[in-house]
Amino acid sequence: MSRFTATFVCLALAAPASAKLATKTVEYRHGDVALKGYLAWDDATKGKRPGVLVVHEFWGLNDHARRQADKLAELGYVAFALDMYGVPATDDPHKAGEMSGHFRNNRKLMIDRAKAGLEVLLKNENVDPKRIAAIGFCFGGTTVLQLALSGADLAGVVSFHGGLGGIEYQPGTKVKAKILILHGADDPMIPADAITAFQDTLRKAGADWQMVYYGGAVHSFTNEKADAVGMKGVAYHKPTAERSWAAMQQFFKEIFGA
Repeated sequence: MSRFTATFVCLALAAPASAKLATKTVEYRHGDVALKGYLAWDDATKGKRPGVLVVHEFWGLNDHARRQADKLAELGYVAFALDMYGVPATDDPHKAGEMSGHFRNNRKLMIDRAKAGLEVLLKNENVDPKRIAAIGFCFGGTTVLQLALSGADLAGVVSFHGGLGGIEYQPGTKVKAKILILHGADDPMIPADAITAFQDTLRKAGADWQMVYYGGAVHSFTNEKADAVGMKGVAYHKPTAERSWAAMQQFFKEIFGA
């Protein structure tokens, strides 16, 4: 064998396998409610790795949430985009508000429904159960923050343009998850007093938290189709979408290690 051939073989053996995105629909239940989540992972990677729970916007489990799961899988995580509603996603803001309203008015239901999705992720054979995070968008951001304040056993949670009002904390509950809040500085959906009240709650809870404000960004800044909704104060903002995703990745390096 020539020196060139030997070198080529060694380099080929040392090169990592290219990513192979695999996805599937996962049917599961929460009580009497049938749910359908979306699982994404890199099938070329072997062994256990961190898992990330993805919670959708108030529209329901749609393409936006699935895209986030795909992107996480491409980064090497096992991602499970859960289903909070048990019905197909909608483009009707009134219908979406009605569906999300059930959870705004019942925080225990919100926590329990999210935990049903978390259990699916934890049972996956490729997931390291000691390295779990949750991310959420809009309604999903509220959900992961509420999950963290309930004392869920998570390494961390990330809220992207999440609602910050009405999140409950029971005194004495140990908040285990580190918290990252990524917020549009010009978001009219989240009043200043709600932000102040939520930050006070985090302090009382003794949580490890950080909050990043992005100038020029309003609500749903990560959703490329947000402008089509035609709602005032709801718009995609590409620079913030990219910066907030990078902030999440840096946060994951902190909570999961390199």
